[in-house]
Amino acid sequence: MAEAILKYDLNDSDDAMAHMRAIKSLDMALALWDITHNTKKSIEWSLEGKELDKYEVLDLVFDRIHLILEEHNIKLDDLIN
Repeated sequence: MAEAILKYDLNDSDDAMAHMRAIKSLDMALALWDITHNTKKSIEWSLEGKELDKYEVLDLVFDRIHLILEEHNIKLDDLIN
C-alpha cells in the first residue's frame, strides 16, 4: 500500500499557506467543477428575456463565480498571498 504524509511547519508563513491550500483542495476542485459545468446554463437561464450590454453580462458571470466560491467556502485571500 502506498502512503504519503505531508508535514507543514505552521509557524512558517509559506508552510501555513501551503497547508491551507492542501486542506482546501477538495473545495477548490468542487468549485471549479461547478463553474465549468453549471455556470453557463444558470447564466443563460437568468438572461432569458433580458436585454443586457456586455458589461452587465460580465458582471453576472463574475457574480456567479464569486457566489460559487463563497458556497464552497473558498476565500482567495486566504490561499494567495
